[in-house]
Amino acid sequence: MWKKNPVIVVVGIICFMIAGLLDLKNRGLFFRLLPSFVQDYLVGRGISKGSD
Repeated sequence: MWKKNPVIVVVGIICFMIAGLLDLKNRGLFFRLLPSFVQDYLVGRGISKGSD
């Protein structure tokens, strides 16, 4: 099925990438599962919101 319609796969991958970036920016579940030193690095670089 995927060989017949690879557009669906590409759109799905893009959606997951956008969702992951928004999760990091807004401190969602994936961000909270990261180790604290990675969270501190992302906040220090301005990738994630600094106020909590």
